[in-house]
Parts: sequence; structure tokens; C-alpha cells
Amino acid sequence: MDMKLSRLFPVVAASAGVLALSACGGGGTTNAASSSTPSTSASPTATTTVTTATSSPTPTSTPVAPPPAAQPADSGLCRSGDVKLSLGQGDSGAGSTYRPLLITNSSSKPCTIQGFPGVSYVAGADGHQVGKDAFRDGTKGNAVKLNPGQAAAADIQFVNVRNFDPGTCQPTPVKGLRIYLPQETASNFVPDDGTGCASTKIPGNQLAVKTVHPA
Repeated sequence: MDMKLSRLFPVVAASAGVLALSACGGGGTTNAASSSTPSTSASPTATTTVTTATSSPTPTSTPVAPPPAAQPADSGLCRSGDVKLSLGQGDSGAGSTYRPLLITNSSSKPCTIQGFPGVSYVAGADGHQVGKDAFRDGTKGNAVKLNPGQAAAADIQFVNVRNFDPGTCQPTPVKGLRIYLPQETASNFVPDDGTGCASTKIPGNQLAVKTVHPA
């Protein structure tokens, strides 16, 4: 048995040496493969240039002036600022007094007037109206042309309000008359102390006015 073992030992030793050489050779091949692999280079970083656009200033628009307002055409009618008003002497009868409203052209140009003036009593510091407007009596007359200094007239009936029941009339002191010329929106004031009915429920008219006529 000792002789057989001694013969096997050289074979085993030789085999071991071959394995050792194989192991060393494999290791060298691995290192060579590893060293032959090219290294990856870092990609160059791309530089992006950002261009900022410069905005042009917005031109400032010049405001356009509005066209001048059209002036109203001169109709030739007598306006509140063209005249002076007054009450003429009157006549009395049947519980009423009749007085002419005199309308004088105080301007420097002719003007025309036609129709019924608007007439009402006014009172107080604020000039508030007392009672109803004057009743328009009769028909509209012809146009009256007034040269500077000329006058027209419109007859006014002033009813004696004491003829009405006081409870219905509500008698109120008045300071005069508010007058609107025909086709006019601005008024004139004619002073005339008196008494009017504050109530609008009286059975009749406290004032009546006729159309304008030459004075």
C-alpha cells in the first residue's frame, strides 16, 4: 500500500501544478480584458445662450379733443332773457280782476312770441307754486313780432279766492307770479302780493290766461 501511494503523489502534485498555472493564466487574461476596455469620456456640456428680446416702448397716443358742441340755432322766439315782464292796470267785475301781462322786448334784436304763457302763483323764499296753473282761455292767436322796445300782452284773470270755501281753498299769501313764455323752459318772476288757493280741488280756476296779442 505504501508503494502505491508513493506512486500517486507525483501525479497529484503534477495535476496541482497544472491547476495552479491555469489559475494564474486566467487571472492575467481578466486583467488584460479589463485594462483594454476604453474609459468613457465625459460628454462636453452644451452651453445655451438665452437672448432676451428688448420690447419696444408702446407709443403714447395723443388724446383727440372732442368736437365743439353745436350751438342751438336761433329760432327767433322770445326767450326769458330777452324780455321784461310787468302787470298793467286792470278792471274788476263779477268776482274777478283782469290785468294785462305786458311782455317787452328788452334785447337788441327782434323776437317773435305766439300762444299762451304759463302762469302760476308762487310763495315763500323758495318760490314754490301755490295751487293750479292758470287755465288757458280761448284759442291760440297769431304770432307777434317784437322789435327792440316793443311790447305784447296776455290778459290774466285773477279770481277773488275769498269766494271759495276756505276749507276747500286753503287761502295762502303769495308773492307774485311765475311766468313761462310760450315754447320756453326758463321762467320769469313778476312780483304781486295777493292771496291764492293752495288746494288744487277748488270748484273752478283761481287764474286764467288768454293768448298773446299786440299791446
